[in-house]
This record gives sequence, C-alpha cells and structure tokens, in this order.
Amino acid sequence: MSEVAANATAVVEIADLAALRALVGAQPFVSPWREVSAASVQGFADATGDHQWIHIDAERARRESPFGGPVAHGFLTLSLVPVLLAGTLKMHQRMGVNYGLNRVRFTSPVPVGAKLRGRFGVKEVSDVEGGGAQVVWNVTLEAEGSERPACIAEFISRHYF
Repeated sequence: MSEVAANATAVVEIADLAALRALVGAQPFVSPWREVSAASVQGFADATGDHQWIHIDAERARRESPFGGPVAHGFLTLSLVPVLLAGTLKMHQRMGVNYGLNRVRFTSPVPVGAKLRGRFGVKEVSDVEGGGAQVVWNVTLEAEGSERPACIAEFISRHYF
C-alpha cells in the first residue's frame, strides 16, 4: 500500500449543518498528496506578477538560494488549502465560500516538485445569517519528507446547506 493510501483519510460526506457541527474536535482529516510542479509555480508567478528568482530561476536558485533550489511561493502553498480540503470532505451544500484567515505562518519552504498534503481539524462552527455556518479550520500543510510543516493556518469558510 502506498504512503498516500496508508495516510490519507477517506472522503467524509457532510449532508447538513448537524453533521458539520459533529466534526468539532474530531480527528483531523488528511488529504491526498498533491505535487507542486514547476508549471504551477510559473503559472502562479504569471498570475500574480511575482517572478522572484527563488521561485522560477532553477539554476540561480541552486547556486544562490539558501534553500538549494527553487521554492513555491508561500501564497501558492496557501492557495492550495481549499483544493486539499476538498480532497477530504464532500459537502452536500448549496454554496460554500472562502471567508478568510485568522492567522498564517509559512514555517518551512516547499521545494518545487515537492508533494503537499493537508491536515484539517474543525476548531469551531458558528451560525451565520442566511441559514449557514462559519467554520474555523486548523490547517497544517506538510511537504513530503520534511520534518517541519510548510504552513500552519486558521482558515475560515462558510457553508450553506
């Protein structure tokens, strides 16, 4: 069995607000691994205008960077939170939106070509207008083979069933 299959949590189906509330304090959900390719780093650089050499100039990054090669943008790493979360949960909802973040720390670089996965724990669920719920997620993004997490954050989403 591969490490991905051995460590990934099966996709959990959430049918309503009660099922969502039941996740508070439960074991974290673990996403499948996802590669951070050079193409995705280049696409992010092009989309944001952040063409700093530590991200896109592999030769220079190998020569001059303290990371030993090119690394993904921190905000690219962070932008993967929703897709990694979607790899752990299937919400049967009318609509879900990203609402923001309470805190974010990029605690370790993500080498281009590395694989990331997310660990998601539900910290709290509260009611919002319109019959929805706001969820605060404890998020840890891990790069395969790294002893330290790549990113830790409190991510906030809203869900309407």
